[in-house]
Amino acid sequence: MSGSGSRQAGSPHSDSSISSSVSSSVHRSLFVRGWDSWGIRLALVGSCIGICFAQHPFGFHGLPAAGLGFFIAMVILLAELRLRHAELSGLVGGAAGAILGLSISLLITLVVSRASVPEPTKSFFEFASLISLGYLGLVIGTRRGGDLRHIPWPAHANVSAPEAPASLMKLVDTSVLIDGRIADICETHFLDGSLGVPRFVLHELQMVADSSDSLKRQRGRRGLEVLQRMQKMPCLEIRVLDDDVTGHAGVDQKLVELARRTGSKIVTTDYNLNKVARVQNIPVLNINELANALKPAVLPGESMRVLILREGKESTQGVAYLDDGTMVVVDGARRLINRTVDILVTSVHQTPAGKMIFGRLDDRNDSGSVRAAAAGTRTESALGGNGHTLRPPRPEPSTPIDAPTANPYPDADPM
Repeated sequence: MSGSGSRQAGSPHSDSSISSSVSSSVHRSLFVRGWDSWGIRLALVGSCIGICFAQHPFGFHGLPAAGLGFFIAMVILLAELRLRHAELSGLVGGAAGAILGLSISLLITLVVSRASVPEPTKSFFEFASLISLGYLGLVIGTRRGGDLRHIPWPAHANVSAPEAPASLMKLVDTSVLIDGRIADICETHFLDGSLGVPRFVLHELQMVADSSDSLKRQRGRRGLEVLQRMQKMPCLEIRVLDDDVTGHAGVDQKLVELARRTGSKIVTTDYNLNKVARVQNIPVLNINELANALKPAVLPGESMRVLILREGKESTQGVAYLDDGTMVVVDGARRLINRTVDILVTSVHQTPAGKMIFGRLDDRNDSGSVRAAAAGTRTESALGGNGHTLRPPRPEPSTPIDAPTANPYPDADPM
């Protein structure tokens, strides 16, 4: 018994050790990959400095030549930093445009070299055409490179659809994974594009799953199970984003800043995150708002059948609930708890927490027993404190007065 009890008590710690080992292996791989890239960059800087120091470009010697090599290496690294965030279509278009511009410049150079003009003029036309056409080809090719995705290539026209643009990416919050309804929405194909899960969101979800509180630990594991379920969907693309946002401590602030940088939408159920993102003009997909929008529309005057579950705040009210959780307050249904009755909708109120429906009993469709029970609520005020009915005092009978047969005033003149 003690051995089984110790195994059961140690199961949360074993899950925590597994998740921590997976996290440490991921961090180790990212650390090694970062050191490899920095080693290549240092090799590039050293090569540029060594070449310029040995070749003496532009007549520079010693430290000026090494400084020129360092400057060239910095230019290359800045170009790498800029091109890292560029799309593949832009890179292909820019390269094709630059090659086309340089080819046209070469043709112009061949024509100018055969013209009978002074040599400085020839050099001016050659360098001007080289710089201007190369620049125009690079810029126009980069700008128009996105149109390559819309070209119906014959080899892949019926094989796969074009890749969705980056603007269709949705960033998933921790609250929406714990909620779990996003998996059902994705199965119905209502979310297109790809879903991005930042690394700091996964870290927060792991911390919730490793919490000492059993309720929080259960919610965190539910979020991890929902994420695994979504990853198995063939119609959905889940991307784990390694981009981190420096200068912000909270996960919500990092998520808002990442959505601003990438132009993505945020999928959440957090009320405060929803308000903060909308204030900063960041589009938000709120699962709670979607659920409220899908509730059945009820208009005043319509009839419905509900089950009275509990008493209301007023003395004669009963409360029922629809299948989607909408509260229905029925006037005169206090004595009809655990009974199904027909009601008429009198008004519908929309509140921040959801929709509330107010109604009254529909006497046209209710049975006689229901009407009798409802009538008991209306006569409740007529009962005294001892349980007996308070009846009004009996009126004394009055004797009828016969109509006079003769004029009681014989001497009076007739009218």
